[in-house]
Amino acid sequence: MHSLLLMALAALAVLSALVAALWTLAETSKRSLGERFGAQEQVFDLGLTVLCACVGTDNLEPQRDNTAQQLLATVASITGALAPAVLLGIVLIKMFALRPFVWRRRASISQARTTDFPDYALRCASGQDAVIAIRFYNRFDNLSVVDLRARAHLRYLEPSPHDGSLVIYKKWLKVLDEKGEPADERYWLAVERGAPFTVWIPIEAPVPRLPFREIQGKDLSRSSGVKLLVRLSARTVRLGTEVADERWFDLEAGDFELGRFVPLEPDLDKDVWRWGGWSRFDDLLPPGDGQGAG
Repeated sequence: MHSLLLMALAALAVLSALVAALWTLAETSKRSLGERFGAQEQVFDLGLTVLCACVGTDNLEPQRDNTAQQLLATVASITGALAPAVLLGIVLIKMFALRPFVWRRRASISQARTTDFPDYALRCASGQDAVIAIRFYNRFDNLSVVDLRARAHLRYLEPSPHDGSLVIYKKWLKVLDEKGEPADERYWLAVERGAPFTVWIPIEAPVPRLPFREIQGKDLSRSSGVKLLVRLSARTVRLGTEVADERWFDLEAGDFELGRFVPLEPDLDKDVWRWGGWSRFDDLLPPGDGQGAG
């Protein structure tokens, strides 16, 4: 926003200097051009007056029957009518283009039995299936977010069976709902400030190493450009606006890592930013904590 405001003000300053120069040239006067532009204080004052006119706080007074100055005054007046709207628009765009969520740097892959859902973890206890964990939190202290929904998609490229050309395919992935059951989306009624939230995506296959080559029955051994998309949508309290955010995880670009993320330790007697584990939000548990992916 600061860059946009500086650019807008710089454009107004340049326009004001140009109008002031043309205004001086169009002036009906017995003075020579050298005398007109040589009166630096007068030219500077004229530039400030033009700038005020261009932001809508003053008006230029052209000489009688001076068409050129009348045209310049009209340009300044139109600019003065539009400039406040443009500046306000910059502020509003920044204000309402909300991105309240901070994502964990990488998606972690661990064994399915390490999920936070007891029933699901128990069902997977004897197997080697892996699960993807994607974490995020609401960073705003004064913004309440409700009705949060998370969905996951897989995007990949494969040769067309018709002519062998590459085709983009998309697959809607199942995520674990609040009961730990595979569902089309994960829903949270409210999103507390700073509390970490996790989207669990079952792989339904072991992942002994990266990159994984199978997820939810889809064989990726012949696929390229594989990316995982997690999209969030929610509403804000009081503002009444909808917010949305998304994060792409590239299978080949190191956006996944094997291991279980470091958990946070909630303490309702402390501010959320003082909970244990915040300093290691992007870290993994050390080997030997049962976080392996299979």
